Amino acid sequence: MTPFDFDALIERRQTHSTKWSHPDPDMIPMWIADMDFAVAPAIQAALRARMEHPIFGYQFDLPSMRDLLVERLSSRHGIAAKPNHLIFSPGLVMALHTAARAVGEPGTGVVTFTPVYPPFLTAPGTADKSLITVPLASRSQDGILHYTIDFDALEHALDHADAPPRLFMLCNPHNPVGRAFTRPELEQLAEIALRYDLIVCSDEIHADLTMPDGVHTSFASLSPEIADRTITLMAPSKAFNIPGLGMGFAVIRSPTLRTRYKQLSESAGAFVTVFGFEGAHAAYTQGGAWLEALRVYLGANRDTLTAYVRDNMPQIALTRPEATYLAWLDCRHLGIEGNPSRFFMEKAKVWLNDGAVFGGGGKGFVRLNYGCPRARLLEALDRMCHALNTHT
Repeated sequence: MTPFDFDALIERRQTHSTKWSHPDPDMIPMWIADMDFAVAPAIQAALRARMEHPIFGYQFDLPSMRDLLVERLSSRHGIAAKPNHLIFSPGLVMALHTAARAVGEPGTGVVTFTPVYPPFLTAPGTADKSLITVPLASRSQDGILHYTIDFDALEHALDHADAPPRLFMLCNPHNPVGRAFTRPELEQLAEIALRYDLIVCSDEIHADLTMPDGVHTSFASLSPEIADRTITLMAPSKAFNIPGLGMGFAVIRSPTLRTRYKQLSESAGAFVTVFGFEGAHAAYTQGGAWLEALRVYLGANRDTLTAYVRDNMPQIALTRPEATYLAWLDCRHLGIEGNPSRFFMEKAKVWLNDGAVFGGGGKGFVRLNYGCPRARLLEALDRMCHALNTHT
C-alpha cells in the first residue's frame, strides 16, 4: 500500500493547463509530457510555506541546492561534479538551445538520432548550425517495438556530413521511444565521440523515471575523459511533475565550455524563480518515497497499456518503455487514411502527439502519455479501440 493516491481523477480544465486546453470538454488529453497526478505533499507544503512571506523577489542562486545536487549526481547517477559546475536554467528546452549555440562555429554540424523530441530538431537551426539526423534502428517482435543505435549509420553520417560535426545531442532516456540506453551502447557512442572530437549534450530529464525494471546510465558517468566533453541536462520537472515551476540545470566540467555556456545563458536572461528553487529543493530532499511509488504505478500503467493493445488492437505495435511515461505507437497498419493522431482525436476524442513532429521515422506514429490514473488510461484505450472497430 502507498499513502499516495495516483488513482485520483483531478479536474484540471479550469487551471489554464496547456495539456487540458482543448475546447471539447469530452477530450482526453494524452499528449504533452506532464502527468495528471497530485504533486508530492512535501513539495506542496514547501511552496505554501514560502508563500507565507509576502515578497517574491529575484533569487538567482541557492548554494544549498548546489551542494544537494552534487551529492545526488554522485550517489544516484555516478557523475562527479563540483558546485560551480552547475548552471541553473528555467527549462531544458532553453538549455538545449544554449548548448547548440555554445558548441561550434556557425555553419558546423549538430548530430542527433531520430525520431526525437522536437526541440532537438529545431535548436541547431536557431544557432546557425546544420542539423545532421541519424535514424535509430528498430524491430518489432510480438507487437513490441525496440529501438537501438545504428552505429554504422552514425559513422557514415559523420564521415559524409556537409558541415563539420561538432556537437552530438543525445536524449537519454529517449523521448519518444523510451530507451534507457545501456552502458555498452553508451560506451560505443563515447568512443565515436572521442574519435570524431564531438561534444555531447546529454538531455537526461527523464533519468529519474526509469520503470521498475529499467536502469539509467548517465553519459558523463562513463569516464572522466567523457565527462570533460559532456553537457548533462537534468531537471526535477518530469519525475516530480513540476514543469510549471521552471527549474533545470546543466552540469559542465570543462571550464572553457562552461564559461561559454554560462555567458550565453545569462545573456538570454535565463534564471530560476524563487518557487522553482523551493519546489526542486523539496522534491530532492523529501520526495523520494513519492517518486518510488510513482515509478511502480507507472510501470503497472505501462504493462496495462501493453497488454490492452496486444489483446484488443493487435494492428498497433508499440514500445515497452524502459524509462519515461511516454509510449510510441506504430499506427501505419491500421488501414486509416491520413494522420492517425487526427483520426483518434476526431473519432475517439483522445488527444495524442502526431509522430511526424519527431522527425524521420515518425510519420504514421503517435506518442501516448500514460502518466495518468489507470481508469483514465483504460477509458482512452477503450475509445481508441471502439473507433478502430467502427471505422469503415
